[in-house]
Amino acid sequence: MINWNNLDTLKSYDALKKVAKVNVAEVMTGESGAERVKKYSVPMAAGLSFNYAAKAVDGDVLEALKALAEEAQLSEKFEALYNGEVINTGEKRLVLHQLTRGQLGEDVTADGVNKREFYLNEQKRIAEFANKVHSGEIANAKGEKFTTVVQIGIGGSDLGPRAMYLALENWAKKTGNFKMEAKFISNVDPDDASAVLNSIDVEHSIFILVSKSGTTLETLTNESFVTDALKKAGLDQGKHMIAVTSQTSPLAKSDNYLEAFFMDDYIGGRYSSTSGVGGAVLSLAFGPDVFAQFLDGAAEEDKLAANKDVFANPAMLDALIGVYERNVLGYDSTAVLPYSQGLSRFPAHLQQLDMESNGKCVNRFGEPIDYVTGPIIFGEPGTNGQHSFYQLLHQGTDIIPLQFIGFRNSQLANDVVIQDSTSQQKLCANVAAQIVAFACGKKDENLNKNFKGGRPSSIIVGEELNPKSLGALLSHFENKVMFQGFVWNINSFDQEGVQLGKVLAKKVLAHETDGALAEYSKLLNI
Repeated sequence: MINWNNLDTLKSYDALKKVAKVNVAEVMTGESGAERVKKYSVPMAAGLSFNYAAKAVDGDVLEALKALAEEAQLSEKFEALYNGEVINTGEKRLVLHQLTRGQLGEDVTADGVNKREFYLNEQKRIAEFANKVHSGEIANAKGEKFTTVVQIGIGGSDLGPRAMYLALENWAKKTGNFKMEAKFISNVDPDDASAVLNSIDVEHSIFILVSKSGTTLETLTNESFVTDALKKAGLDQGKHMIAVTSQTSPLAKSDNYLEAFFMDDYIGGRYSSTSGVGGAVLSLAFGPDVFAQFLDGAAEEDKLAANKDVFANPAMLDALIGVYERNVLGYDSTAVLPYSQGLSRFPAHLQQLDMESNGKCVNRFGEPIDYVTGPIIFGEPGTNGQHSFYQLLHQGTDIIPLQFIGFRNSQLANDVVIQDSTSQQKLCANVAAQIVAFACGKKDENLNKNFKGGRPSSIIVGEELNPKSLGALLSHFENKVMFQGFVWNINSFDQEGVQLGKVLAKKVLAHETDGALAEYSKLLNI
């Protein structure tokens, strides 16, 4: 039987708080640090590994975290989720994004439909459509091939797919898998749509409108920009636009779209990169085979997340260490630092994934909780971040845990040697140096140059950023967020916090305002 209890009611949590704290600077200095780097590492899928040597943990802390995982029933809760229990209590829905990339447990039937078969069928339909676009069977009015795909969506319909596209763009060009350039329109700011439309050849572009409900204000507003551009070019929207939506939305059977591909209510937007939301744009940009490799990497990592041994389950272990840092050590932020330019938008995606999922102050039953939950997530790719906010990370008054991501090889076919080392070697040298600098610090009598150290970090390391490793990376963080939500006894799968602003914005546009809202409306000339 599964018990959903608040963190502060668990005996293992009380025990965890009493375990002696680890001095990161001390244990990471000298041979002790070298041994930890070798010891504290867990294999991940697709050749990745999760190394947590520079975290504030030791054998005692890890055993206490294991006890917490067992009492909080993390494995049992994940098993219930992938077997189709209603885990999203706020919206009374199943949570099925893992099912888009593999079958972990029993068949899941909802609304009279086998959901795995449903997702596979939509993937097959998208693959067939993409192949026809690439072959020219589906073409513009002149019979010419489409060369650009533009995704119109916001939030999870933009951040994840955009981050995944950028992560694989250079890889695809190097390996001969680049089929079409992809662009993204998300912000309701007219300058966003205008900038994209001015940068493309509309006549040779195919557009993807992504909205589960078919009523998302920002997305439909941006659709009107595209519709207007098509009309001005003498083009038929119904021959240039497809929809990714639910089967019950007004977009599902509209003549305005060349084709409609379906998603459902059991996959939240921020978890939708492995559904048709990411599948359509990535299959068109790189081909269905590349998207399939991406799904394979995610599926392999999901299998590791189902491992009941916490020390062989990288996502669960990462999640537990994060809970320890948040609830026992009192750190309120986490910096995501990918040393890969391809992952330039990955921190932005993780920001939504984590903060929209676990930014909650009530438990899964709607009751107030008396402990902190999700951290603030931010980040930039290295080495850019080093010349931006690392000053605060090294010498600021707050300790901010760090999550590095690095690859031994670049996505380039070749590299240049400058001063006896390649650019990739310089990049990797920087990440290694930063981990040790954050952990060990440097003593100096001049306090302005003194580094206290003790700044904890982990690193996910791989050979190369490619479709499979990207899928594994995405799954790792999705499952990490899920496990943390389980520990905190919150619902990581709804997002009521985004709704109030939407409601008030509609009142402003309808001129139904008073008080401060009315005055701000005047200030902004609405």
